Amino acid sequence: MIREKQFYKSFFSMAAIMAAQNIIIFSVNLADSLMLGKYSENALSGVALVNQIQFLLMMFVMGIADGALVFSARAYGEKDIGTVRKVTNISVKAGLVISLLLAIVVYLFPVQVLSILSNDTAIVAEGAKYLKIVCFTYPIFALTNTLLTSLRSVEDVKIGFYVSLSALFSNIILNYIMIFGKFGFKRMGSEGAAIATLISRLIELAFVIAYLWLKDRKIGLKLYHFGKIDKDLFKAYVKTGVPVFGSNAIWGIAMAVQTAILGHMGEGTITANSIAISLFQLMSVMSFGSANASAVMISKTIGEGEIEKIRPYTKTLQILYLMIGLVTGSLLLIFKNTVVDWYLISQGSKELSKAFITILAFTAVGTSYEMPCLAGIVRGGGDTAFVLKNDFIFMWLIVIPVASLAAFVFFASPVVVFAILKSDQITKCFVALVKVNRYKWIRNIRP
Repeated sequence: MIREKQFYKSFFSMAAIMAAQNIIIFSVNLADSLMLGKYSENALSGVALVNQIQFLLMMFVMGIADGALVFSARAYGEKDIGTVRKVTNISVKAGLVISLLLAIVVYLFPVQVLSILSNDTAIVAEGAKYLKIVCFTYPIFALTNTLLTSLRSVEDVKIGFYVSLSALFSNIILNYIMIFGKFGFKRMGSEGAAIATLISRLIELAFVIAYLWLKDRKIGLKLYHFGKIDKDLFKAYVKTGVPVFGSNAIWGIAMAVQTAILGHMGEGTITANSIAISLFQLMSVMSFGSANASAVMISKTIGEGEIEKIRPYTKTLQILYLMIGLVTGSLLLIFKNTVVDWYLISQGSKELSKAFITILAFTAVGTSYEMPCLAGIVRGGGDTAFVLKNDFIFMWLIVIPVASLAAFVFFASPVVVFAILKSDQITKCFVALVKVNRYKWIRNIRP
């Protein structure tokens, strides 16, 4: 174990702040879920379907941003701020293009898109009302998060927390007013939740732009930095960044497919999956935070030329991941009954939710180890293609086919199907253990 205080200070400060930011990001969706759960189970399930599209967008955008983060953190370690600005220009434009394309598709074909995820017309109709409004948040979300990732790459992470906190408070207040029709507003249900989310996303973006304009001293972004793209850097970014985007895209699409599989097993299954995943996302934020922190630390250390530190850093980080996983799994088991009992849903949906959360409590230990190992250490070292190949093999050649057979050929129970869908979080640990400890993932990514 590393004994340098600065190592633990850097890791836990970045991981904790990113975790706090993720808590708030996921809490925005959870606030919609909890309040709509008090309004209507159809509205809750409809918005749960739309949240899968939001998750897909988040995977697309963060794939673009995380690819940029590897470059920017390496450049920051080399004290090359010019490259950080150029990479930010690339990631912002790529994020806007992807988010606009997705927003146009779901705005024009909301029912058709949601019908892929569920065959329940009442749930799809509720979701479509929400989706037609919330899709306007997609380019706003992309711009906000690509800019925040640029700041994160230079170890400026606190602003992300404050930005997300502003969105949470505004979303909760506006949800209460617009879903239930308070203070003179009409009762709007899922449409009200969508309007509240749109306003909250605009507030987030305003905070980020104000910070970059008035406070930031590390990157010094100006409007003219978003002009012509550096061709050589773009080619290098594509080589390293596209596998990151592809890995996230595969994961996002796979989550939508998993929802579609469960969505065709009954309304109660959709509701249970939504509740279980919302709680899991909230409880596992430290795992996601540790992955981001590890990517920054590893990439920056390589950029500084201190390769001799990589081996002890990596061994210490793996122990920390396992400790975080055990805490995460325990919290899921402790809070599952309290959270599920809050919802005004059928008893069958409640029991299914608790069963799903129990499964996630055990797989959370695996997620907390393999995900930061691969998406943090290996990706931070520059070997982004391996993560893409690994995710593709496990998700699309094993998990999805086996779960589909279980659900639609052998008619297994939703609990069995859910367990199969999450099984890769355990099996990928063995791959991560071997890959990380062979130390062949340090790559030169500069053009």
